[in-house]
Amino acid sequence: MDQIFDTKNNDEVWTEKAALYEAISRLEGREKKILFLRYFEGKTQTEISQEVGISQAQVSRLEKTALKQIKSCIS
Repeated sequence: MDQIFDTKNNDEVWTEKAALYEAISRLEGREKKILFLRYFEGKTQTEISQEVGISQAQVSRLEKTALKQIKSCIS
């Protein structure tokens, strides 16, 4: 009771972050870039397609594939 529990820096969170970084490191460069632009910079698929030079449909497929790969590595 006299100990403070740190919800941001416990072993489970650290392990999840390590697994996520490992899964992301296995992605191709273009897939990493798409996920970065989409989830860290908040760009739309259309904006990404213009920046990367591919169609919006290709961005959508690559994003979906990359997320599946990450989930399979983490599970």
